[in-house]
Amino acid sequence: MANPLDEMTGPTIEEGRDINVIQKQIPVKVGWGSKFFEVILWVLAIIPGLVFLFMKINAKTYLRKLEQKIQHDASQIDNYLEQRVMILQNASKLLDKAIDLDKDTLTKIAQYRSGNNSDALRNQTSQEVDKLFGQINVAFENYPDLKAHNEIEECLRQNSYLQKEITAAREQYNDTVYTWNSAIQEWPTKMIVAAKLGYTTRIPFTASQEIKQQARGVFF
Repeated sequence: MANPLDEMTGPTIEEGRDINVIQKQIPVKVGWGSKFFEVILWVLAIIPGLVFLFMKINAKTYLRKLEQKIQHDASQIDNYLEQRVMILQNASKLLDKAIDLDKDTLTKIAQYRSGNNSDALRNQTSQEVDKLFGQINVAFENYPDLKAHNEIEECLRQNSYLQKEITAAREQYNDTVYTWNSAIQEWPTKMIVAAKLGYTTRIPFTASQEIKQQARGVFF
């Protein structure tokens, strides 16, 4: 049988296709088959039922630890974002032309650092910080004389360093989220436990629409 997806015979999409992350948390659900499976184990014998019970306990422990790992990875991003906002504030004060730093950004950072967080909020705040630096960088470029300012140069250097750290932290966070999203769909043990605990998939970090547009530009 010929390969149904043959790039030589098409049809192909010459103009390309943009890929976007779906901002949706999907709840884990199991049907009657999973319940029937558990009942059968106990009907057959006590030992299979007990074995599966211990397997569910281990699965619950694993998912709890993985949940804490996600929080740990997210807090790393939070810390770098908080440092970056402080640097942006210092840079804006050093510029001759004052820049109105979005006060909601610090409020949102404080909000998800307090534990009342969400994947969408963290991603949105991160994108807003990127946008704020873009505003400061534009103002900096508009005043060539400021390039010799040592303190501003130091702010930009620290910002560049934090950008790299945030990128690495995002990759670590997305890897853990991928592990979580895969684990809660592993039937029967983890999936049954995840459904009973009301777990949902997590949303990975994504690039903003503005960043995607910039990436399509011509740089050389």
